[in-house]
Amino acid sequence: MEFGINFFPTVGPDDKPADQYFDEALRLAELAEELGYDHVKTVEHYFFEYGGYSPDPVTFLAAVAARTSRVKLVTGAVIPAFTHPVKLAGKLAMLDNISHGRLQVGFGRAFLPDEFDAFQLPMDESRPRFLDGLRACQKLWAEENVVWDSEFHSFGPVTLLPRPYQRPHPRILVAAAITPSSCEQAGRDGHGLLLVPSISKREKVQEMLTLYRKAYAEAGHPAGGDEVHLSYGCYLSEDPAEARTKGREYARRTNAVMVDAVAAWGTRRSEGYAGYESIVDKINKADFDKSLTENKTLVGSPEEVTERLRTIREWFGDVTISLQLISGNPTYEESARSARLFAEQVMPNFR
Repeated sequence: MEFGINFFPTVGPDDKPADQYFDEALRLAELAEELGYDHVKTVEHYFFEYGGYSPDPVTFLAAVAARTSRVKLVTGAVIPAFTHPVKLAGKLAMLDNISHGRLQVGFGRAFLPDEFDAFQLPMDESRPRFLDGLRACQKLWAEENVVWDSEFHSFGPVTLLPRPYQRPHPRILVAAAITPSSCEQAGRDGHGLLLVPSISKREKVQEMLTLYRKAYAEAGHPAGGDEVHLSYGCYLSEDPAEARTKGREYARRTNAVMVDAVAAWGTRRSEGYAGYESIVDKINKADFDKSLTENKTLVGSPEEVTERLRTIREWFGDVTISLQLISGNPTYEESARSARLFAEQVMPNFR
């Protein structure tokens, strides 16, 4: 198994100034390299305390690249619908070169109505725009004199500069939420997969992984390339009671800012997001103790978290785990402590 840190900010100016957030996040990224973590990842979101301090993953990961030499840099994920593919492919190719090939590119569809409204895009177009942008970036990276003519973009012939450091292009990962067909498509295309197990039942996650791995194998892609990243909230303490108390508090804060970000789903409907009209109700009904029992969050002492991970590995296989150590806005010291305890007392059990 591999392990990394996923920077999903849930803060705003009233909680923490942006410069302080980035100073602390970059210190944690350096600590991740020091402690032997495999990757650093961050999201793309706008406007809300739910992710809004990370509107451009490439900028943050370029700063991480300058402070590290080994750890992989993962976008989790960039949103191709919000950026022209020539611009997006170019930015990512720069980062791949700056980091000497440490980049993995996660692509996602986005799901917040306010973000689509700001970019003046209909949500019903999110899936075709996602596929169009991903495939255009892939072609721009891998080929020269590219001509692209689709429903959404038309350009060329152009040859992207700089060329990616990795040939033909960086590893591509696809973010999926609750739609099995998205996992199947990622497998057919030979991409990796980004999932958040906390939003689905264990059996649903297993179903999606089975579909993904089967499609990957049947398409004839190289063995071992069916890479799966799972993101989990994480809070560790030597004192199990303290871990549960603080973990519950930070989970509550994360849910509160998420409710604000998804509020527009109370009146919005989209064919591409079946069931999302109930998302606010689901978040409001979130039960931390149930999540803990169902191993949907990695909270507890190092020994308890080790046992949770053993169960997760039995369920899902040797996946890559991304720890959300900063969600809910714990102090830097708490996040650093969780990172150290996990690296020193949990990770060695799975290497």
